[in-house]
Amino acid sequence: MPKLLFSKIGVYDIKDLMPNVKRARRIDIVLNRKRRKNDIQVLAGQKINNDMYPSKQSRQADGKSQNLAKLLKDKKYLAAFRSFLQSEFSDENIEFWLACEDFRSTTSPDELCWKAEKIYQEFIQPAACREINVDHQVREKIKKSLKKPTSSCFDEAQKQVYLLMERDSCPRFLSSNAYLSLKRKSRTMWYI
Repeated sequence: MPKLLFSKIGVYDIKDLMPNVKRARRIDIVLNRKRRKNDIQVLAGQKINNDMYPSKQSRQADGKSQNLAKLLKDKKYLAAFRSFLQSEFSDENIEFWLACEDFRSTTSPDELCWKAEKIYQEFIQPAACREINVDHQVREKIKKSLKKPTSSCFDEAQKQVYLLMERDSCPRFLSSNAYLSLKRKSRTMWYI
């Protein structure tokens, strides 16, 4: 197979082929780089602020929070969402969230202790069989609170997992065939 040699075509020949193209001057290139860098820093700062401290208004404006809340309340949609997460090998998030909801409803101090330990070993402990993605600081707080657990000891971790599902898993699920077919079925059942 013959090799193509581009060295025979000079750079100036290519520039001459494009007569109407405005050539950037060196100063324009430098200024554009600085402008783009500043724009990126501003956007990154806004994104970090919104991700770290999302306001209720911004989440409700997206509708994602409302959709995830609806999914978690409706048994049919919850089952479909759970199987969708299993197919993506990320069902530990929904399982942890459900375990925390069950833990919160527990009233007996003895039950709180063993349920907290079970949740920690299954989801929070480093190298756990179904380890979730939460901050190291949150892990340490939970580990310290296991000595005398309260019903709110997993709140920060649950919030992080909820936000992760809201931003990552839920939008993919809402555009999946499983959700769309379930939604169509519920609409047809409404008309019958």
